[in-house]
Amino acid sequence: MKKTILSVVSVLLFSSCVSVEKQENNLQYVDPFVGTTYTGHTFPGAAYPFGMMQPGPQTGNFEWKYCAGYKYEDPQIWGFSQNRLNGTGIPDMGDLLMMPFAGDRNTSYRSSFSKETEVATPGYYSVLLADNAVQVELTAAPHVAMHRYHFQKEKPSVYVNFQSGQVSTEKDYENRIQDIAVNFENDSVISGYYRAKAWTERPLYFTIVFDRPFEGVEDVSESLKGKAPVKVLRFADELQTLQVKVAFSMVSVENAKLNMKQEVPHWSFGQTKKEAETAWSNYLSRVEVEGSLEQKKNFYTSFYHLLIQPNNIADVNGDYRGATEQIQVSPSGKYYSTFSLWDTYRAAHPLYTILTPELVPDFVQSMILHAEAYDGLPIWALWGKETYCMIGNHGVPPVVEACLKGFPIDKERAYQAVKKTLTGKNRKYDWEMYDRYGYFPFDQVKEESVSRTLECGYDDYCAAQLAKDLGKKEDYEFFMKRASYYKNLLDPDTKLARGKDSDGKWRTPFDCYHLSHAGTAGGDYTEGNAWQYTWHVQQDVDGLIEFMGGKSAFAIKLDSLFFLENRAEQTGFTGDVTGLIGQYAHGNEPSHHVIYLYSMVDRNDRTAELLREVFDRFYLPKPDGLCGNDDCGQMSAWYIFGALGFYPVNPVSGDFVIGAPQIPEISINLPDDKVFTMKAHGLSSQNKYVKKVYFNGTEITDYRISYEQIMNGGLLEFYMTDKL
Repeated sequence: MKKTILSVVSVLLFSSCVSVEKQENNLQYVDPFVGTTYTGHTFPGAAYPFGMMQPGPQTGNFEWKYCAGYKYEDPQIWGFSQNRLNGTGIPDMGDLLMMPFAGDRNTSYRSSFSKETEVATPGYYSVLLADNAVQVELTAAPHVAMHRYHFQKEKPSVYVNFQSGQVSTEKDYENRIQDIAVNFENDSVISGYYRAKAWTERPLYFTIVFDRPFEGVEDVSESLKGKAPVKVLRFADELQTLQVKVAFSMVSVENAKLNMKQEVPHWSFGQTKKEAETAWSNYLSRVEVEGSLEQKKNFYTSFYHLLIQPNNIADVNGDYRGATEQIQVSPSGKYYSTFSLWDTYRAAHPLYTILTPELVPDFVQSMILHAEAYDGLPIWALWGKETYCMIGNHGVPPVVEACLKGFPIDKERAYQAVKKTLTGKNRKYDWEMYDRYGYFPFDQVKEESVSRTLECGYDDYCAAQLAKDLGKKEDYEFFMKRASYYKNLLDPDTKLARGKDSDGKWRTPFDCYHLSHAGTAGGDYTEGNAWQYTWHVQQDVDGLIEFMGGKSAFAIKLDSLFFLENRAEQTGFTGDVTGLIGQYAHGNEPSHHVIYLYSMVDRNDRTAELLREVFDRFYLPKPDGLCGNDDCGQMSAWYIFGALGFYPVNPVSGDFVIGAPQIPEISINLPDDKVFTMKAHGLSSQNKYVKKVYFNGTEITDYRISYEQIMNGGLLEFYMTDKL
């Protein structure tokens, strides 16, 4: 099926058809504090869409809850670092902690603050530090963080900690900086380099520029030791306002300076803030929502979280440092990383193809460049480096999805990257074993054998579809055979996915409720159990239905997932398995498509009931409103699709499964002045069921709407009812 390829002109005109007033209005609905406590792991700092810098407050460290460096309920701020991760389950970033203060301070530079003085909006953060007598304002450009400090007393100073960063333990903190060189170029410019080691190891080049000279520099002793210096910079007593610019590069100090010169050559904090707000407005204005204030806050905050990453880590001249640390020049000038692909292939990347389609080619090109320089497509890439976090090779689905949806990508080059990933040298998978047994035996693969088999099967299916598109018949058949390996682990007695050893014997004894994090405690599943992973057959739902005994039997089995409350022994870290409805875990990604399976067995009523429950319980516009890690926008993408009334159960298929909308009306402004509108007639707290659904006046009698239909624009209408 042919797709319409975006033209450059249509992309440039994306936001021009939306009034400035509407663009600005949508900013008011974003609340960066949503998800900043419980397990959301989001942050309220200033950010630029897909930018490298996210300056913001740090309120803690050395624990899982501080992956983003901030918890809403904390009473103290430790300082302000320049970057962070959004919604992840492992800490990193938090580079270059800076803390302004006035007057005399002892050994601690931390400050209490009142929540009433804390303000966060897209591209801006502000707070009054009560103990330090300073109001702090932060904003950001793509490669530059900008600070503005308003001192309320004499003796203005700035504490600068080059050691600081988000890590798991205090010991990790001491060892975080592997190598460092700091150069005080003059009385207003500091530059340098360090190599940081946390989740991954990466080089960082920086320049820090002050708009007023510092009069003295003091070394400060630290209780937490490390290789990096910690300094206090003293400024003139009469100074009331101080501005600071911090620019990063992964390539060189010269490039960091070039980034600053090109993006923020001036000292106008207001201009930088306005440019960030305009960038956010241009994206947020692509969607117009008609609904309640709470619905708008949930929707636009989700949209905001989706756009924080992936991050363009190429410098303004196109230089970037990739997985092998060689410096390259990007053909497009962009190189994206921070790909949480185990999470984001499911809904975030399909949503990018609708809401930010002009960015998709660069996302995919960055993945292909990673594959050509390294072992294959990224698994979990952080600032260009491979972390090998999680399972599967889920760079494959977004690459294939983009190729099949008609984006301007070299398909043959993309396919070679896919094939290399799934058949070549792989640090996590023995492909000869996989093909010999038709699954990963639990006596040879000690961790996650079932989950790895199921997730690799989806990647194989994706590879098969691209091979078929390119006319590679033998490769298509090879990968489709692999895609069916899941059947070898479906136990006909329990009707669940169950571990099997190299002799073909089932895991015995078998506790289908046992929940474990395989990376910390062994086990056959990844952050889950048999009940949660059995449904991970996105490529062949019809085959799974047949295995269960048909649609009726499938629906009954699926009901059990949501009703069974058994809580068996848990081993290892299971903090990610949250948002439970029975055994269903909305806080963890393998469950995200499962509710929509009801629509595929003629039980859209159950889809509607469960969607409403998830929306009412697990997406609330408040700090503890998310039931799990936002995972670089995946939880947010799920919300947006749920609100629209459809979901990509099988992302590369180009089809979306019809669910039940949760917002009365949503319009998406598309390229070429096209508009896609969803209307839910009669939607209310009682009217949660779908009576009929039409697209452009024609009734949809199955459960699908295609990507092509959406991108050509039109009207999707749901007629809602309170009756089953």
